[in-house]
Amino acid sequence: MTTSVVTYESRDGVAIITLNRPDKRNAIDNDVAAQLRAALERLNDGDDRVGVLTHAGAHFTGGADIKGPPEDFPGCVPNIGVMMQKPLIAAVGGWVVGGGVVIVQMCDLCIAADDAKFMFPEAKVGFTGAAIAGLAARIPHKVAMELMLVGNEITAERMYQVGLVNQLVKPGAQLDAALVWARQLADNAPLVLSVLREYVGRIIPKGPSELAAQGRAAIQSIRQSADAKEGIASFKEKRKAKFSGK
Repeated sequence: MTTSVVTYESRDGVAIITLNRPDKRNAIDNDVAAQLRAALERLNDGDDRVGVLTHAGAHFTGGADIKGPPEDFPGCVPNIGVMMQKPLIAAVGGWVVGGGVVIVQMCDLCIAADDAKFMFPEAKVGFTGAAIAGLAARIPHKVAMELMLVGNEITAERMYQVGLVNQLVKPGAQLDAALVWARQLADNAPLVLSVLREYVGRIIPKGPSELAAQGRAAIQSIRQSADAKEGIASFKEKRKAKFSGK
């Protein structure tokens, strides 16, 4: 039996989504990307009202797996590849590298262990997907440029000071702290949360790569829909299509 590299636990209206590849520092490969996307879609489509995205082991993620990078990393990023309908809280510790920073920036809230270290080394390794560009709309410009262009680690304390992190806790306490907030969000009015998130999403500027990935995700969802299959089947069978909106 293949071990899930991303797990999903439903706990009283709160989904706990866990990157579960600790022996590889939760590095993101095709399997992690596919299973993370599936977990986010499950949150959207299910009864859970709030999601907490966290990690097994000491580190949130070492970023893309250099030995086998994901073919479609943007597809697994919340609010880029999967447009979230519900609040998502990141609960992170240890290394938060590369794509891990992108994931955190796209979550609604972030609670970090005070030992967390944020790093975006793409300029040092010679490739980029550029989804990180939107970070400059979420934290001070010069700090975002330091993270992207210099590529050195930035502490959780500094990320808290500039607003990428909402709360700092002792190492190992980040999930419990996130669950406290998740429980509060789950008790709040879902329609109000949805509208506020949607309106904020319209206000925050988006980078070109982010916009392109969102466009691809929207088109892909149509291509994979039941209506698309029905349309093709009806054409082949020379009958009127019966679309369901799904």
